[in-house]
Amino acid sequence: MKILHVLRTVNPSWGGPVEGVKHLAAQARLRGHRVQVACLDHPEAPWLAGSCLDIEALGPARLGNFGFTRRLDSWLSANIANFDVVVVNGIWMYFSDATRRAATRAQVPYVVFPHGALDPWFKRNYPLKQVKKTAYWTLVEHKVFRDAAAVMFTSTEEQRLSHGAFRPYVCNARLTGYGIADPLARPTEGVGCGEPGELQRILPGLGGRRYLLFLARIHQKKGVDLFLRAIDSMRNRYRDHAFVIAGPGSVRYVSQMKSLGSTLGLDDRVIWAGALYGGAKWAVMRGAEAYVLPSHQENFGISVVESLACGVPVLITNRVNIWSEILAGDGGLVDEDDLSGICRLLNRWSELRPEEKKSMRDTARWCFQKHFDIGKTSTRFFDLLMEANHTEPSPSVNAF
Repeated sequence: MKILHVLRTVNPSWGGPVEGVKHLAAQARLRGHRVQVACLDHPEAPWLAGSCLDIEALGPARLGNFGFTRRLDSWLSANIANFDVVVVNGIWMYFSDATRRAATRAQVPYVVFPHGALDPWFKRNYPLKQVKKTAYWTLVEHKVFRDAAAVMFTSTEEQRLSHGAFRPYVCNARLTGYGIADPLARPTEGVGCGEPGELQRILPGLGGRRYLLFLARIHQKKGVDLFLRAIDSMRNRYRDHAFVIAGPGSVRYVSQMKSLGSTLGLDDRVIWAGALYGGAKWAVMRGAEAYVLPSHQENFGISVVESLACGVPVLITNRVNIWSEILAGDGGLVDEDDLSGICRLLNRWSELRPEEKKSMRDTARWCFQKHFDIGKTSTRFFDLLMEANHTEPSPSVNAF
């Protein structure tokens, strides 16, 4: 098959969807498929240089994250018929409906990954945006779901939370699973054992201490404030530990979180590492005693799965949609997404004996191999693409 992925950006700071496309594209090539990516990045965006993907950059786009540009319409009109199937990565942006209209006219099947965008957390926390989303869904976005050959959910929890979030809600919902390539089976730069003193160069304030790691976008929904307050509450149980907080984020919000940490007197305990990629990311992840994600909403959690793959147990909330698989696989600990819940997570981890922590490192790795190794999980995805490719599009569907 010749597969087209469409998404807003391939900037790695956008997190999970970008990583997901990279992993799925690699699996597609291994299975003999051809893959191209269309995004709305500026053609000279720095993150495009050296990318392993075949990318058509159609930006710059207007209207912020919504990403309006007629260049996308023109390119899709001229090229979409050359593909057997199209994958729409995300909703609530211009490209999703632009792809629907072009695919429908060309009678090319497409599938949609919502990537958690219908989670009720957004409704509760952004009520003004919810009003706009409701109007946009009624006028436009519901057609993207209705006309798709399949809407692909990456976990049972995501599918459950999404069902009926907006009306009308008509789609061919399919559960695909999700995952990453095993970083230890096919080592890339920096995933191996590393060099002596590597951590000290990346984290000069560590000083040989054991540490717990938060590595994700520094954003309101990730619960960074809860993590800082829980560190403060649990400081007597973690006298010999450091806490590393790594990831990209807006200058304003990162400054707010650093200020909160200072107000709580955590400057000697918290290391703000900034965004980490490549070898630096893997080194810090491998060296962590445990990975912590106190998120209020997480569709999948690529960094959670990366930690499991490295044999690092994860301490997460039950708002991370893969929590049940992790709990069943003994890959970590799970609790509520409030301060009491995060304190309980840290307390429970501190009470584990060294041999129990070591055993959980082994089961974390096993949990990854069973549930999240993309070599296994992507089989369902490609089966659905093949199914979509052999399904005759309905001639009665209105593209507008």
